[in-house]
Amino acid sequence: MPDFEKINEIYREKKEKFERFRELLLAYNGKYNLTTILDEKEMLIKHFYDSLAGEFLFPKNARVAEVGSGAGFPSLPLCIAREDLHFTLIESTGKKCDFLRTCAKELNLPHVTVCNLRAEEAGKESAMRERFDVCCARAVARLNTLAEYCMPLVRKGGEMIAYKGRAEEEIAEAKRAIGLLGGKDAQAICYELPENFGERTLVVVQKIKNTPEKYPRGNGKERKNPIV
Repeated sequence: MPDFEKINEIYREKKEKFERFRELLLAYNGKYNLTTILDEKEMLIKHFYDSLAGEFLFPKNARVAEVGSGAGFPSLPLCIAREDLHFTLIESTGKKCDFLRTCAKELNLPHVTVCNLRAEEAGKESAMRERFDVCCARAVARLNTLAEYCMPLVRKGGEMIAYKGRAEEEIAEAKRAIGLLGGKDAQAICYELPENFGERTLVVVQKIKNTPEKYPRGNGKERKNPIV
């Protein structure tokens, strides 16, 4: 379970970098449409603390892919907290990639690589397919679609970590997709954000066999015709 006392300690230790990240988000938000959460406390808990809620699930020195990085959640808070993690951020929108690269430079995060690429394209790249210990995503797609984006990037023995709200329905809906893509049954870790900021779920899927070559299908089929 997430330990928010520990998370608060991490934030205090790295406060200067988190505050600089918040400044960058606000400075670029008008042009790049990165977040609707602008209040300082709400951003702290809903973005920073929520991103760090899954920190305990990431193995030491893990190679991590993030699908649909957007404004950099959960990847950038995790990189600030865990200098041992090596992140590849996969984002299809060029201006958001520019923002992510700026953040990596400004926050001195040397283990961050930004790829301007669609997730379904990344899953076909030999340099990325089944190369990562973990693939994570937050607020990208329903779980059956998300699994088709993420699982091809995860090595056998690795895991997918999806940051979700209430997820019972999505987990049931994605059961067949997870199995087809090489995953074991999803584990749901439910928690509440501090100060009544909402219920959340970390969905963890262990990869127990290789993903069949035909996945991801591409051409938007992951969203238009998800595996059910």
